[in-house]
Amino acid sequence: MSAGNPAPIVERGPDLKFCQDCGAQISGRAEICPKCGVRQLPPPAQPAAVATGRNRIAAALFAIFLGDFGIHKFYLGRVGAGVVYLIFFWTGIPAIIGFIEGIIYLVMSDQDFAAKYGK
Repeated sequence: MSAGNPAPIVERGPDLKFCQDCGAQISGRAEICPKCGVRQLPPPAQPAAVATGRNRIAAALFAIFLGDFGIHKFYLGRVGAGVVYLIFFWTGIPAIIGFIEGIIYLVMSDQDFAAKYGK
């Protein structure tokens, strides 16, 4: 650039963006670039957090301590599986499975838990 023409100041804020085609600085809310007329793509949507009211830690604790009765299955809305756990609690097998499921819930991420057990 010459001394008489300083470089343009480029500011980018929450209300500014660059045209996807010509690179011109435009309003962040602009749908069409005023310089080249190209329609702008909307920004990528952020995934919404799923609020289920179910807590991963609570489900894990239910599974570890009360897994032989299937309380964690009832808590997660899996009533049929909870009834099966109740029918076979006297064998001890649901307690072992519940303990393993509790560990799985503890190592599972919140997003994976919400995706699997959310409504």
